[in-house]
Amino acid sequence: MLIDTHCHLDAAEFDADRPGILAAARAAGVGGFLVPAVGATDFDAVAALSRDNPDCRHAFGIHPMYVGQAGPDDLDRLRERLAEGSAVAVGEIGLDGFVPDGDLPLQMRYFEAQLRLARDVDLPVVLHIRRAQDEILKFLRRIPVPGGIAHAFNGSRQQADAFIKLGFRLGFGGAMTYPGSRRIRELAATLPLESIVLETDAPDIPPVWCGGGRNDPGNLARFAHELAALRDMPVEALIAATGVNAVAAIPGLATLRPAG
Repeated sequence: MLIDTHCHLDAAEFDADRPGILAAARAAGVGGFLVPAVGATDFDAVAALSRDNPDCRHAFGIHPMYVGQAGPDDLDRLRERLAEGSAVAVGEIGLDGFVPDGDLPLQMRYFEAQLRLARDVDLPVVLHIRRAQDEILKFLRRIPVPGGIAHAFNGSRQQADAFIKLGFRLGFGGAMTYPGSRRIRELAATLPLESIVLETDAPDIPPVWCGGGRNDPGNLARFAHELAALRDMPVEALIAATGVNAVAAIPGLATLRPAG
C-alpha cells in the first residue's frame, strides 16, 4: 500500500478544498495517511480526520516550532489524549536547529517530556529533526521509545545508520525530487530499503514540479516513482516495501482501510 507517513491534512491551506485533495490523492493511488498534530489546539482536528476517514490515522504531539505557544497544561492534555488510545504515535515532536530565533532549551524540555510520555504509553514517535540529528540521538539513547519515523531525513549516512540502529525508519519526500539535493538522493538510493518510508509533509516541502507552491498528498505517487528510479527497481515493489516499512514503524497503520 502507498502510505503518506507525514501529511498535515488539518492545515489551513487545505480548508478550501480538503475533500477534493483527499479524493485526488486516493485517485493517484495513495491508500493511507498519517496526520500528526503540531500542537494541542490541533488534537481534535487530527482525531476527526481519523474518525471520518478510514484511510487516515493520527498522532498527538507538540511540534518544536510551536512550543513557544504551548504551556504546561498542554502536556497534561497530551497525556490525557494519549490515554484515550486513538493515536497511533506521538508526534510531531523533536528539535529544530534551523530557525534562528528558536528557543532550543525550551524545545528540549518539551521533547524530553514527550519522549517520556511515548515510552510510558508504548507508542512510536514521529520526529522533527531539522539540523538537530545528533542532539535528538542523544535523547533517544537516554529515553528509549518503540521506534518510529525520522521525518524529512537530511542528515549524514552515519546519522542515518544511528537512527536505524535505534529502530527508526527514515522519511523521504519532496526534497529528493531536486537534482541539487545530492546527499538526500544518495541516501534515498543507497540506504537499506527496509529503512525507508515515503511522505509528503503536505502542504510543506513541495517537490520540484510545484515551483514552490502548495504540496498536496497526491504527489506521493510521483515520489514513489522518483524513489524507484533512484533505486533502479520496479515502482510496484517500491510501493509494497515502503508500505510494509510504514506499518513496521507505526504498527497502528495496520488498521488503515480504503475510503468509500
